Amino acid sequence: MKQHVYYQHLKVMLPSIYRGIWGAAVHTLKTSRGTPTCRFLSTCEGVPFGLADAESIFALSSGHGRCGVAVVRASGPASATALRCMAGVSRSPPPPRTALLRSIRDPISKEVLDRGLVFWFPGPHSFTGEDSVEFHIHGGPAVITAVLQALGSVPGMRPAEAGEFTRRAFQAGKLDLTEVEGLGDLIHAETEAQRRQALRQMSGELGHLYQDWTHRLKRCLAHVEAFIDFSEDELIEDGVLNQVDRWVCDLQAEMERHLKDERRGERLRSGVQVVIAGATNAGKSSLLNTLCQRPAAIVSPIAGTTRDIVETALDIGGFPVLLSDTAGLRESPDLVEREGVRRARERVEQADLTLVVADCADLPSDAQQAAAFLQEHLRSVLPPQEQPETVFPADRLLLVLNKMDLLPEEQRLELDGELRQVSGFPPVCLISCHTKEGVHDFLTVLHSSVKTLCGDPLSGAPTLTQARHRAHLQQCFAAMAQYQRYRDLDLALAAEGVRLALTSLGRITGRVGAEEILDIIFKDFCIGK
Repeated sequence: MKQHVYYQHLKVMLPSIYRGIWGAAVHTLKTSRGTPTCRFLSTCEGVPFGLADAESIFALSSGHGRCGVAVVRASGPASATALRCMAGVSRSPPPPRTALLRSIRDPISKEVLDRGLVFWFPGPHSFTGEDSVEFHIHGGPAVITAVLQALGSVPGMRPAEAGEFTRRAFQAGKLDLTEVEGLGDLIHAETEAQRRQALRQMSGELGHLYQDWTHRLKRCLAHVEAFIDFSEDELIEDGVLNQVDRWVCDLQAEMERHLKDERRGERLRSGVQVVIAGATNAGKSSLLNTLCQRPAAIVSPIAGTTRDIVETALDIGGFPVLLSDTAGLRESPDLVEREGVRRARERVEQADLTLVVADCADLPSDAQQAAAFLQEHLRSVLPPQEQPETVFPADRLLLVLNKMDLLPEEQRLELDGELRQVSGFPPVCLISCHTKEGVHDFLTVLHSSVKTLCGDPLSGAPTLTQARHRAHLQQCFAAMAQYQRYRDLDLALAAEGVRLALTSLGRITGRVGAEEILDIIFKDFCIGK
């Protein structure tokens, strides 16, 4: 019986082991094909056999357009040839990571293309893990084009595909997938908070958290596999499965807390969806223009001017915001306006934060009646599923009373005091888009709300930043539940649950291998002792 169970588990694990061996063999063939046993700088005329079809790539790494300095990067075995042919470097390798001022020439015509700095990065101590060279040249379009064309004429060189340098860094083990995603987010970061979050992820904090969970899951799986295969010979100490039970429960608790982040990291990465909604002629488009500090939306005294969604991206105190102006909410016989109202309500349902705008001129003069009027107004704007009986969601809703300049000072103070006393009322801001009165205080409240929705990217544990991470973690959590469900019924199925959890977690970082389970078995258990 023991041998049957052992062979069954061996059949399960062999395919993944074979895949790992095959992948390693293919990678070795690809990276070693035509590569000399020692690194050297060849002449263009005497390119070693096989180098011409090697996977060496080049590209402009700095931004497109005119600039003071442009960086052209090459990676792969032909980088040494490019350095020799284009920069006139002698046969001995130049000092690594040291700037050399050189005339950069066309490898065929020997024409001087530019004069700039050259850097040599021998593998594996480079971004891609391969031999790499960088040309820091003047950033004019003609210079950049000439240098790129010259690199294209070097044997073994080809233009890089999008993201190929980073892909090679991942394949060389320089970055895991979370660090790759952090690098991409850092490049595309538009606000200070996005930069901080991306830099933290690129530094490996999120990857280290998942690697720690991966290591603990591997240990759980190793203990279960060892118990299945060797418990009948009494080679495994008692209480192994009870220890695994505790480890799995601890991991589930940590993952559950990690998943209950209210999408802060994802929201910070993609931007907070802020929607301006309310009745017609309340000043919604004027509020959009005030926040944008430009005429982004058409403003007129005619009710129903805005009929479609008007979007603009903003930086509110370092946090990214996608602000949407919507059609005024009212019943209308006009088909186009009705479609605009439908889209407006749909956008409110999708919003992270809704700015409900009301016209101060429409409020009753009595403060208590005004409070009741605003409560009904809020219910008319919010989707049915978010309409509370007593408490409005203060973290997802701001009430903006526009045209405060039309109210006498005494009425303003009375209204403000009454609204503060209403239990469960969202934050209220009185502003005037016409005189800009109250706008600064409103921006302070708006910034506080956006910051609460995104969280502080530098404090606490690293947060989820991608929907992909969340999906794989949810699959991992469900797989661990499978272990608990089958633990006392079928240990083989329980072990498969841990294996599935490990696979799901490994897909986040891009690192998982069955052979590592065997290493832990022989490290943690002295079989036959």
